[in-house]
Amino acid sequence: MTFSLREIGRSGIYVTPLAMGCWPIAGITSINVTEAESLATLEAAADAGLNFFDTAYCYGYGGESEKMIGRALGHRRDELVIATKGGIHYDNFVQAKDARPATLIRECEESLQRLGTDRIDLYYLHAPDPKTPLAESAAGIKKLLDQGKVRSVGVSNFSLDQLIEFHSVCPLSAYQPHYNMLQREIESSQLPWCMNNNVSVIVYWPLLKGLLAGKLGRDYQFDPKDGRRKYPMFSGDEWNKNQDFLDRLRPIAAECHSTVAQLVLNWTIQQPGITAALCGAKRPDQIRDNAEAMNWQLTNAQIQQIDQAIADRGHVVSRAAV
Repeated sequence: MTFSLREIGRSGIYVTPLAMGCWPIAGITSINVTEAESLATLEAAADAGLNFFDTAYCYGYGGESEKMIGRALGHRRDELVIATKGGIHYDNFVQAKDARPATLIRECEESLQRLGTDRIDLYYLHAPDPKTPLAESAAGIKKLLDQGKVRSVGVSNFSLDQLIEFHSVCPLSAYQPHYNMLQREIESSQLPWCMNNNVSVIVYWPLLKGLLAGKLGRDYQFDPKDGRRKYPMFSGDEWNKNQDFLDRLRPIAAECHSTVAQLVLNWTIQQPGITAALCGAKRPDQIRDNAEAMNWQLTNAQIQQIDQAIADRGHVVSRAAV
């Protein structure tokens, strides 16, 4: 691996710069997911050198993602860094937020049981709960930290003000936002604060729901069950602009003897302040291909070419516009 391990905040916990995002194996929005392939994908990720696995209490209506991690990787627990999240659950198959301290403590205990472990390396508040003061949620997770049930704390989907408020009650080691070549809004707000406060930034959607993997052709037809169909980035004029952008990346990827997805991931984990990027996968070949992005580095000249292509495309500035 060309990239060295990176510390999560000041926690003393070190991770590979790519992590397996374990949402797809839950099978809620991804199609054609099987338990056998999901278990094999988890094993393949560890075999390919990834030591970092990211899941959540709500990944699966019944915690399927956490349970599969426990089953597939329990025998390798001491080699791995496991992150999970609390504060979102399903109520009649609809996601609901509840970040009251008692709920977070209960969900953490249940996550520990599902994972078959006695500690969670990185525990996130999955999202702010508008019905619960943030300071109360932070105090609940601080209790878990003090008890040793979690080794470090993170938050996801937070504004800058929310980061600051939470950190004043419970020390943060990590922040998890969406971030990719076309969605870089954190660079002007949360990212500088995290860099100044030794808070790791661990990003999701580096491949923008598969768009930046470069495998979806211009005339690709989405399955009616595919959740991506609802996003403007996957249709019409935005779709064509994105295909033009991918055409700019292809010759750079060829020069690197890499796939477009590997190029995108490599660029992401070379960005200042980015500690790790989550790669969702539901098949072993997908995670093996992604892991290859850790085995080489883009040159400065190649990064400049990519940055020019990004500037010419223009990036999406709001989540709603995905």
